[in-house]
Amino acid sequence: MFVKYAAEYAKIQQTRGNGHEAERAHHAAADMYQAVMDAGWDGGWFLRAYDAHGEKVGSHECREGKIYIEPQGFLVLADIGIKEGRAKQALDNVKKHLDTEYGIMLQQPAYCGYYLNLGEISSYPPGYKENAGIFCHNNPWVSIAETRIGRGNRAFEIYRRTCPAYIEDISDIHRTEPYVYSQMIAGKDAPKHGEAKNSWLTGTAAWTFVNVSQYILGIRPEFEGLLVEPCIPSQMDGFTVHRRYRGVLYHITVKNPGHVEKGVKSMTVNGVKTEGNCIVPGQGVAEYQVEVIMG
Repeated sequence: MFVKYAAEYAKIQQTRGNGHEAERAHHAAADMYQAVMDAGWDGGWFLRAYDAHGEKVGSHECREGKIYIEPQGFLVLADIGIKEGRAKQALDNVKKHLDTEYGIMLQQPAYCGYYLNLGEISSYPPGYKENAGIFCHNNPWVSIAETRIGRGNRAFEIYRRTCPAYIEDISDIHRTEPYVYSQMIAGKDAPKHGEAKNSWLTGTAAWTFVNVSQYILGIRPEFEGLLVEPCIPSQMDGFTVHRRYRGVLYHITVKNPGHVEKGVKSMTVNGVKTEGNCIVPGQGVAEYQVEVIMG
């Protein structure tokens, strides 16, 4: 989070003409990035933390709780480890170790005993709550992370696993309202794997909206303008979005003739071909017709 939002803070300062503060923020983000890469990489995924005694949490060296979802999602979301190839490795291990048909679990293996250095997380039964349950709140982080490395098929697969619109047919297993997100779904170690708990008590809907609108469909507000950067399932032919941004209405049509997962080949704005894929609003223009060709 520090790396991601320090970079965004730097953009704000640069936009305001405060170059010195922007440079300070960039340096701080770069230092944190390197600290994570040096002390946070476990060989196949990112560590969750170090405890008060300096012992690793979420490491292959641990007997239980070897890999956690949060760092793999949010670090890649913040573009950490992408250029080094570590992001792909971490997300591949999420699929290998944490994936279930009902969503991605918090960690594995589940804690089967109480750990004084970890406290509450190890006090729950295996497969429930923080002890290897499926928290809907952080599943979108991993979906967003997958879009950052261009895997639209996997991003959409993760989205579908917890989205109410796609899981009505397992209502007898889920057992909460079929139109709302739940905080937690029982993980594979639980007696009732797939059963949901604590409906409404979650920030999942907001994160899912960000995921679908800004990263899968890829219509994302930036300081310079409106960015169009789709990362969609390869079988999709395209889509149309109507988006109001800074008082201007955008009609955006995305076409995917080559059935790729990510990549913008060309973009026209009001009939004029533009460089790049960011729509910079002009003075006095109230409406834009945008056509994007993926490839």
